[in-house]
Amino acid sequence: MDLIKRPRRLRINENMRRLVRETSVSVNDFIYPLFVVEGKGIKREITSMPGVYHFSLDLLLKELEEIRDLRIPGVLLFGVPETKDEKGSGAYNPDGIIQKALREMKKEFPDILAGADVCLCEYTSHGHCGLICDGDVLNDSSVELIAKAALSYAEAGADIIAPSDMMDGRIGAVRKILDENGFTNKTIMSYSAKYASSFYGPFREAALSKPSFGDRKSYQMDYANTTEALREVENDISEGADIIMVKPALSYLDVISRVSTRFDIPVAAYNVSGEYSMIKAASEKGWIDEKGAVFEVLTSIKRAGAKIIITYFAKQAAAWLNSQH
Repeated sequence: MDLIKRPRRLRINENMRRLVRETSVSVNDFIYPLFVVEGKGIKREITSMPGVYHFSLDLLLKELEEIRDLRIPGVLLFGVPETKDEKGSGAYNPDGIIQKALREMKKEFPDILAGADVCLCEYTSHGHCGLICDGDVLNDSSVELIAKAALSYAEAGADIIAPSDMMDGRIGAVRKILDENGFTNKTIMSYSAKYASSFYGPFREAALSKPSFGDRKSYQMDYANTTEALREVENDISEGADIIMVKPALSYLDVISRVSTRFDIPVAAYNVSGEYSMIKAASEKGWIDEKGAVFEVLTSIKRAGAKIIITYFAKQAAAWLNSQH
């Protein structure tokens, strides 16, 4: 008589499940995105992202106290300037909002990794990630400004430079300008496979970065493609990227898996605003269990091969994880 296979033996109770669990999520996996604005005394909730806020510099420092106490390794800063122009000059202004935030952060919290998103879209009056000529987004002249912004962030104290613009050749340009100015130890985390996604909507409200015309499909990737992502990643590694990123995460778990299998380099995945807001909205309606859904999502990203998860759930998840110890 054939023996019945009984895999349920390994699921019989929580301790057994813990013992054989293949993938686990920890606080060490997280980077927490933060939005910084000019002014004082500002902690303003973003309507489409419950629990996520605009912080003025003074209250950003209070938020960083919590992040330190939760033992989250690092943050990724996004600036929301008071004024914008066609060239996005706020991105590379030494007294820009992110430059000021970086200086204050590294003075008060030197051990928290300070990541700085490098792009022009939050700073341009038209909302695109580069310079515009006759309705087209220019590549090489935009790269010059992106590299200039990267250097400015490095000078202000950023530990991680994160170019998100998807212009061709920008990683090589950033690595070159950093090395030439003595910042050889600055880490580049490249948004290598950044897709033109519908899941960015809440972020564009948060960063006030919606394009005033057209879309970003001429420089962000087509969501139908995966082999193209491998080419983009390979290019960025050859140009000097230390960490590569897939963005968004949930609809691109197959891309995370292919990239992490193909390349021996840390892979980050950005669990983006729309993914966050969907869970928040369903939870508020009582349709899903928020904690269960959050850990299922984060585990799926880790299981797919991401070593680093950039997520707006980082604080909540860290608090839940810490409470287990």
